[in-house]
Amino acid sequence: MKTPLSSSPSSSSSLLRKARLSPYYLFTFFAFIVFATILYTEDFSCIFSQLDDSSQSVKRPTEKKKVKLPFSIGRTEEGCDVFSGKWVWDEENHPLYEESECPYIQPQLTCQEHGRPEKGYQFWRWQPHGCSLPSFNATLMLETLRGKRMMFVGDSLNRGQYVSMVCLLHRLLPEESKSMKTNGSLTIFTAKDYNATIEFYWAPFLLESNSDDAVIHRITDRLVRRGSINKHGRYWKGADILVFNTYLWWMTGLNFKILQGSFDDEVKDIVELSTEDAYRMGMKSMLRWVRKNMDPKRTRVFFASMSPSHQKSIDWGGEPNGNCYNQTTMISDPSYWGSDTRKSIMQVIGEVFSKSKSPITFLNITQLSSYRKDAHTSIYKKQWGPLTPEQLANPVSYADCVHWCLPGLQDTWNELLFAKLFYP
Repeated sequence: MKTPLSSSPSSSSSLLRKARLSPYYLFTFFAFIVFATILYTEDFSCIFSQLDDSSQSVKRPTEKKKVKLPFSIGRTEEGCDVFSGKWVWDEENHPLYEESECPYIQPQLTCQEHGRPEKGYQFWRWQPHGCSLPSFNATLMLETLRGKRMMFVGDSLNRGQYVSMVCLLHRLLPEESKSMKTNGSLTIFTAKDYNATIEFYWAPFLLESNSDDAVIHRITDRLVRRGSINKHGRYWKGADILVFNTYLWWMTGLNFKILQGSFDDEVKDIVELSTEDAYRMGMKSMLRWVRKNMDPKRTRVFFASMSPSHQKSIDWGGEPNGNCYNQTTMISDPSYWGSDTRKSIMQVIGEVFSKSKSPITFLNITQLSSYRKDAHTSIYKKQWGPLTPEQLANPVSYADCVHWCLPGLQDTWNELLFAKLFYP
């Protein structure tokens, strides 16, 4: 809103010139100033407060008020980056549960049941440099979820983290007070005594796609509809804690196809984008949805970075034509990162998040998971179909170097989620 002072600078200067000649004009000028100040005090204070707020983070970062986030009960000690550290052997406290005692693990992740001969992958603990992760407290987690919804949204890797969370909590619940049901894309674990649910929603791209069927989604020619996040987003509304992931399905090795219109259009308008640009589009859609639909005063939103695969042993200096099969030790090089595509996608994430004002917590699981070539399901899982004699003769050909055994690495992801939820 323009004030009389700002809209007519020439009249103000004229008054000043006349004030030099007459006390009457001088009195009139000051009376005008008082009147305008009273009339527009609220506008001035609003403008000045906005200027102060906008400049505070730039000019006076040390004065920026620390806002207590929902669910937080403490803070990570100053200077501690929980995502930077090393793996240490901890047979005393790990694993956090046994595979055989958690009936909710999918057969694609039960490595011991499917013949894995050793358990070394289960005993590693993540140790940040210069500080420690708070111990996962299942009682605190359940009490916090009382009367609330926690939801994981994304692909099968996020479903693995979801199942890990259920396994970490379900032992505290009597058998008759817990249940898990799946209906299409939505799986709900209910803790009846707590009136709480932990949910997983299948949406590998977050946006609408031709891979949205929770069972039949193995489509080679993937297609994502631009601007369509609300199709799935209506099921996420009302969640108190929301954990997103999306990465693997964008990696086609080719330009990515984006649908401009509707899947019902007879003639489809399709454009091709680079993997990075397509992924950037998805990230922006997610952050925009969070800003419009989540209340930062009562909800917490997390985004987990990409889960690395170990498809090529030459990436870590191994023998040619190998992968994660028969790998029982982790990568010891602390600078190991992986493929160039992984780096470029992380750059996209960093770029989009740095420009966003959406209240979302970033879970950087990529680097710490990159070392764990030993933790994949490999051949020790239920196979989607019968294996050919040629495959059986060459286990490298059918080893799953994308998904992770449970218990194992993904329990660490939830320890980090726990830490950032309660000690941001």
